[in-house]
Amino acid sequence: MDYKLQNTVSKDAFNYKYLLGKIFPYIKPVLGRSVINLIIAIPLGLLDGVVALSLKPYLDFVVNGNPEHTWSYLGITVHSQAFLAAIIPFGIVAFALFQGVLKYLSNYLTDWTGQKISMSLKKDLFKKLTSMDPQFFDVNSSGIVLTRFLSDPDTASRNIIDMLKSFIATFFGLFGLVGVLLYNSWKLAIIGVTIMAIAITPVTLIRKRIKKVSNATMVVGGNMTTNFNETFAGNKIITAYNLQKDQNAKFDNQILEQFHLAMSLTKRVGWMSPIMYFVCSIGIALVMAYGNHLILSGQMTAGSFASFVTSLLLLYKPTKTLGNTLTNLQNVFVAMSRVFELFDLQPHIKTPAQPVELKGLNNSIDFKNVCFEYEEGTPVLKNFNLHINKGETIALVGNSGGGKSTVVSLLPRFYDVKTGSIEFDGIDIRKFDLQTLRNNISFVFQDNFLFTGTIKENILMGNENATEEQIEKVVAMAHLDEFAHTLENGLETFVGERGTTLSGGQRQRVAIARAMLKDAPIVILDEATSALDNKSEAIVQKALDNLIQNKTVFVIAHRLSTIKNADRIAVINEGELAELGTHDELMNIENGKYKYLYEMQFKSQETTEV
Repeated sequence: MDYKLQNTVSKDAFNYKYLLGKIFPYIKPVLGRSVINLIIAIPLGLLDGVVALSLKPYLDFVVNGNPEHTWSYLGITVHSQAFLAAIIPFGIVAFALFQGVLKYLSNYLTDWTGQKISMSLKKDLFKKLTSMDPQFFDVNSSGIVLTRFLSDPDTASRNIIDMLKSFIATFFGLFGLVGVLLYNSWKLAIIGVTIMAIAITPVTLIRKRIKKVSNATMVVGGNMTTNFNETFAGNKIITAYNLQKDQNAKFDNQILEQFHLAMSLTKRVGWMSPIMYFVCSIGIALVMAYGNHLILSGQMTAGSFASFVTSLLLLYKPTKTLGNTLTNLQNVFVAMSRVFELFDLQPHIKTPAQPVELKGLNNSIDFKNVCFEYEEGTPVLKNFNLHINKGETIALVGNSGGGKSTVVSLLPRFYDVKTGSIEFDGIDIRKFDLQTLRNNISFVFQDNFLFTGTIKENILMGNENATEEQIEKVVAMAHLDEFAHTLENGLETFVGERGTTLSGGQRQRVAIARAMLKDAPIVILDEATSALDNKSEAIVQKALDNLIQNKTVFVIAHRLSTIKNADRIAVINEGELAELGTHDELMNIENGKYKYLYEMQFKSQETTEV
């Protein structure tokens, strides 16, 4: 399965059975409260007809009733007109209070269940994201992923219960009001119900268009989030290259696109309301004309007619609500399909069903006829072969884009080889438990990522169970103590987002201390000193020397002076092993690629020194 998230409406967005089946496991833990909420929606809907129903006795018996009409109870004479005049308004108030309490309970349960479902969805989504291969993050922008993680679950979870509740309340509201219509006059009810059915028909005709616009709106929102993240993270580049105008223009275009999509949705949905008003007005006109005939002919009382017209007018609200609910449900199902599209993605790189136990490196690492490509048809490594002995330091050099970083990225299975194999002690690394494999490898990158928190917390990521003594040891070996003691809070100093409060050399030393604490038998140094000045490089190099003691080490270095003492140097050119040997051996190769690189980098300096 392709890792690329789709920007078009998924076919699953119209497969309601599939989507409801997917969301139900998240509803199931809160099913009890959800059912109670949906049950509460029934009387909430039915109570809408109480006011209309009360008009009939009020007008027939109170306004137009016989004041002389009485009845006795326990010897007490009661004037029916006066009694009804008092009890009906009281009953309406009591029903209103009851409805208010039910609405409070319903809203509380809706928020509670929605939050719970959303929380569960986000927890599982986060687990899914952390399980995905680096390739997933290579092909998807942060904005698209963040939108599906932060916004879509809320839309899918909170709104599904709210929409179901609204649908049930509206349905029973319609049911109750139609009951009042039938109670007062079945003849007029046929006219009213027919007109309302005609009024709601357009909603069903545009559901697919609504979904397409809704999805496009979410896509634009994701792109805007990506733009914001890039602007935030790349603020120095934007300032240095005076890109503010370009970024503003890009954001303006995205805002404008979002506006056009919103207006497109308005055009698709907005015309329904005036059509419904027009159709309903025709129905009311017909009802009033025929109702007048029924009253004059004595087939209907004024109270029944007033009750009927009130019910018909009230019927418009749930009819419109039902239309809006069906429209909003399109957005819910689009969001739901986007969430579960992410859920349905599976990492390509997995632990085998019966993994081989990895207990460190005993003898060697072997790359055997390894071929790899990031994109189909664009090979990065071609039949790459390399043997590395335990405890050996091997440097990987070559032109940019030649495949050096790819070689070391294959070791922890950030990516898997297309053909060939990588073996630890003669065993294909794809046979090992993935977590155990990565536990045996430490990384120090060129731009090491530090998490928001303290220096100590970032170091402890190498081994969360480390003792204070172990922490102090790696801090000293990484030469962190040289600046940590100058800080007011020492190792408890917050590093800021991505470690921005520390210098490049300080961040590198924190990363080295983290790798030291992990104490993995294999260490990968990927351009670990290339971005540092000479003074910082010297300090970091001392820390690296402490890190790699008694380890099997892969070094990628731009500055060739840093790898002269490596046990062997592998020259990689266009995805192939071009040369292999010590510094002196490679320098003795006439017209050798390493010799050329070395001389290009140092010839001027060496000539000056002579």
